[in-house]
Amino acid sequence: MTSAEYRCDGGDLAVTNNMKSDFDKHGYIMVRNFLGSKELLQIKKALEDHDTITSKGFGVSDREGRECKMSLWCHPGNDVTGMLARCEKMVTTCEMLLGGEVYHYHTKLMMKNAETGGCHLWHQDYGYWYKNGCLFPDMLTAFIAIDRCNKENGCLEILRGSHKCGRIEHLMVAGQTGADMDRVNGIRDSGQCPLEMVEMEPGDTLFFHCNLLHTSGPNNSPNRRWAFLTAYNKATNDPVIVHHHPQYTPLHKVPNSAILDCTNFTDMTGKDFMDPKNDKTIVSMDEKDDSPQAKKKRSSEGS
Repeated sequence: MTSAEYRCDGGDLAVTNNMKSDFDKHGYIMVRNFLGSKELLQIKKALEDHDTITSKGFGVSDREGRECKMSLWCHPGNDVTGMLARCEKMVTTCEMLLGGEVYHYHTKLMMKNAETGGCHLWHQDYGYWYKNGCLFPDMLTAFIAIDRCNKENGCLEILRGSHKCGRIEHLMVAGQTGADMDRVNGIRDSGQCPLEMVEMEPGDTLFFHCNLLHTSGPNNSPNRRWAFLTAYNKATNDPVIVHHHPQYTPLHKVPNSAILDCTNFTDMTGKDFMDPKNDKTIVSMDEKDDSPQAKKKRSSEGS
C-alpha cells in the first residue's frame, strides 16, 4: 500500500487540498479506480483491438539487453486515448497539483510483455526533461495501470519524498537515461525516503512529481504489464529548446463523459508519434543495441 491514497468512484473526482498537501509532501498521490471499468474497457479497446498505437512502438534496452517497448506521441488527438488525456478529472487534478494551467507534454504506452519485458533504471523524469530545455521541475506524470501491476511483473518502485532532493545527475545507461547511482543509494540508505512498491489494479492512477526517483524491475511473470502514462508541463514552463516534445500548446478540456462517448478508435490525426532517433535521451534497441536479442531482431527484419 502506498502512503497517499484516494479513490475515484462514480466517474468524477473531487480534487482536494489534502491531495495537494500529500503531493507536496510525498511527491505523489495514488487515485484508486481513477478509470472505472467501462472507461478502462474503452481505452483497452483502443490499444488492443487496433494496432494504430502499438504498431508505432519501439524497444529500449536495459542493462541486460532486455526490451522495454513503448509507443509515444506528443499531442493528445481526438481519439479515445486523447479524450482521456484531455478529460476534466485528469487535467484539473494536474492543475491543482502543479498550481496552475498545464499542457500535454506527451503520452506513452509502456509495454512490458510477459517473461520478456525489461526493467527501467532508477531515474527522475526531470532527468530527461531537463535536457529538453524545461527550466523548472513544474511537471508531472499520470501513470495509469492497464493491467495489474505487482512485484512479479515489474511494478513501479519509488523513493517516497525523494522529489525534495532536487535534480540528480543522469547519464546514458544502455538505451536509457539513468540517475547517478551513488546519489540514489545515498538517498535510499539514509532512511529518509522509504522505498515503496507501487502495486496497482487496472484503472488505478499514480500522479507523481517529475523529480520523484523511481524504477521498475523486469517482467519475469507469465502476465503482461501495460501502462498508459501521460505527462503534463505547467504552461509557464515553456521549454527554451525546441525539441521532440511540444512547446506550450493550449489544452482543450473535455468532460469526463467524453471517454465513454467517443467512438474514434483509429484516427490518430495530429498525435505526432515520436521517432526515437529524434530523442537524445534514449537509444532504441534497433538503433544501437549490440545485445544478442537486438542482433537477432535486426537480422530477422533484414537490417
